[in-house]
Amino acid sequence: MLKPYAEMRKIDVLPFCEMREAKDDKGKKIEVPYLNWAKCIDLLYQNGAEKAYFEPVTGENGSSLIMSDGIFVDKNGITNRCYEVRVRIVIDELEFESQFPLMNGSNPVKDNSLTQQRLWNAQTRAFVKGVALRTGLGFNLWLNDDTGIEQEDDLNKHSLKAIKERMEQEMTACINKGHSVSDIAKVCGMEEDVLRSKFSYFAELSRIEKQLLGILSQ
Repeated sequence: MLKPYAEMRKIDVLPFCEMREAKDDKGKKIEVPYLNWAKCIDLLYQNGAEKAYFEPVTGENGSSLIMSDGIFVDKNGITNRCYEVRVRIVIDELEFESQFPLMNGSNPVKDNSLTQQRLWNAQTRAFVKGVALRTGLGFNLWLNDDTGIEQEDDLNKHSLKAIKERMEQEMTACINKGHSVSDIAKVCGMEEDVLRSKFSYFAELSRIEKQLLGILSQ
């Protein structure tokens, strides 16, 4: 049987946490700890649980995605709603549900960025946070400020141009260390001309992205 709440609360989960990049209230990049769902289950078993798992709660339509009736439209015509998920958590004889919103950093999840991975991320976080509230395991992670812990990579802030420049800088750094383009291509498992052509893809992807945004704004 799982240890009492007071004992579970004393467990230092930080050594078992991974780090995720987030931003503080001033927009400064910081790294915050988060407890992986699988490690959370592992720690439950290590501390006496004989049964520990979670599963998505689905609605009448069979979907595990909960959404508001109201639809919001931004200045570009892209729509979104308030999206949430709910999971059923079972730990020995304890059974309860935990509900959690889909997050995209400090921005709402928009319809054009709604993915199964984002849905799964929200479900796992609903599980970990539900475990913390009901058993005490990992509760200290939320004592000071839970905004950073829930931060998710904001895809809207990524620039294809910036990614291209980063890769070009890395390529230049490799060359400056004495590696030829031919050698680099071999390590990457391709011919030299193929490697060079890969960098032109960014321009093509940027063009396609502009067209997609144009369609969405119509």
